Amino acid sequence: MTPSPPSPIPEKKSNPAPCKHPRVQIVAREEDAEFVECKECGEIFEYSEFKDMTIEDTKFSNES
Repeated sequence: MTPSPPSPIPEKKSNPAPCKHPRVQIVAREEDAEFVECKECGEIFEYSEFKDMTIEDTKFSNES
């Protein structure tokens, strides 16, 4: 009996739709910045970026 080759490592599937970060929590604070982590996808980003994403989403949905 010949040993079977090791099974390939499954590739991380990319989501066709980016995460909308519906639930975030603050993970760090600096003098002039707060960093939040998305509870859904695990991405960490500056809170001001999160506010900008929300504004852009609202803009795009209103333009449709």
